[in-house]
Amino acid sequence: MSEAPEWLMQGLAHAPVFDDLIGQQHAIEELSLAVAASHGDPGVPGAAMTHAWLFTGPAGSGRSVAARAFAAALQCADRGCGHCSHCRTVAAHTHSDVRAVIPEGLTISVKEMRQVVQLAARSPAAGRYQIVLIEDADRLTEGASNALLKAVEEPAEHTVFLLCAPSTHPDDVSVTIRSRCRVVGLRTPSAPAIADVLARRDGVDPETAHWAASVAAGHVGRARRLARDEQAREQRRQVLALPTSLASVADVFEQSAELLARAKGEASSMSQTRDAAEIEELKTALGAGGTGKGAVGAARGSAGVVKEMERRQKSRATRTERDVLDRALVDLSGFYRDVLARSLGSTAPLLNPDMPGQVDAVAKRLGPDGALAAVDAVLACREAIELNVKPQIAIEAMVMALFAGGQRRRSA
Repeated sequence: MSEAPEWLMQGLAHAPVFDDLIGQQHAIEELSLAVAASHGDPGVPGAAMTHAWLFTGPAGSGRSVAARAFAAALQCADRGCGHCSHCRTVAAHTHSDVRAVIPEGLTISVKEMRQVVQLAARSPAAGRYQIVLIEDADRLTEGASNALLKAVEEPAEHTVFLLCAPSTHPDDVSVTIRSRCRVVGLRTPSAPAIADVLARRDGVDPETAHWAASVAAGHVGRARRLARDEQAREQRRQVLALPTSLASVADVFEQSAELLARAKGEASSMSQTRDAAEIEELKTALGAGGTGKGAVGAARGSAGVVKEMERRQKSRATRTERDVLDRALVDLSGFYRDVLARSLGSTAPLLNPDMPGQVDAVAKRLGPDGALAAVDAVLACREAIELNVKPQIAIEAMVMALFAGGQRRRSA
């Protein structure tokens, strides 16, 4: 693809809507070029803009942030000013022509995708495009992928599809959909870049910002939560205490139960208030509390709708619990990565620079082989949970493997 004039890139690369996209200058330039092409700017090749985009990158790199910023810039007459009604409503998830698919359960169903695709084929009501933003395209069922593929193959003139997924691997996005999208690959942001944003934009004190950025393994959202939330910091401390708390088989089951209980408790606290408000709003919309003639009949007829809402909330709670567990497992895998590095004599910076004593103690106990086996056990647990193995079984198997690895090392 030919390059745009330097003056144009200098004018667009720092559009305000892209401010939250940390350490991704290459992606900002490509997206800015596409926005310029969509406006027909002179000197910009029309091929810079296309109707289907796939944003890939590791968790926390900003896939959905990039997609939403791009959606705002495409709708905005000023190419992403950040303060017009288009930019503000896209950021608030309320723009009438930007339809976001954010899976609350384990998958995105074919029914949901068909509804979105049908609506996306309409002409824009207020903006320049109808935009479909799928935040977790790797959760599309086979039927949903097929429904999306047909729309991507034969798009309406003013429809743009923005998909987000961890990678272009067929397990994440089907080959046929991938082949019809332009891929924007995002990188893991550096710790200094994250710390700078936390301090400058979020008002976090520099020391806390540096610490949060250094332990978040490049995950911007995780760093922001650790910097702001004492409860999140305490949960991390409890998770990382596990490797030094396994002295007996009884500890295996006790620590497994505590890890699961913390995940359930956090997921429950995140869901309860939201669920109650949703049910109350739905019942009100369906006429609950009415005293007219048809009030009783309307209430009876709405029972099925309320039940469907409750089913969706239960599915969302399951997804939330698994996301919380996965976050804990990512922290744990980072700890054992540090253990492996230290046991091999590496001088690479620790992912957990605030825990050098614990890392060294576990490294001395496990050695390189034991540390590698521990990393494998944690990663196997993450994969098992993703494949719908019951979390209790997956967690207990992992913790038992961690305990057994330490015991073998002691007896050697």
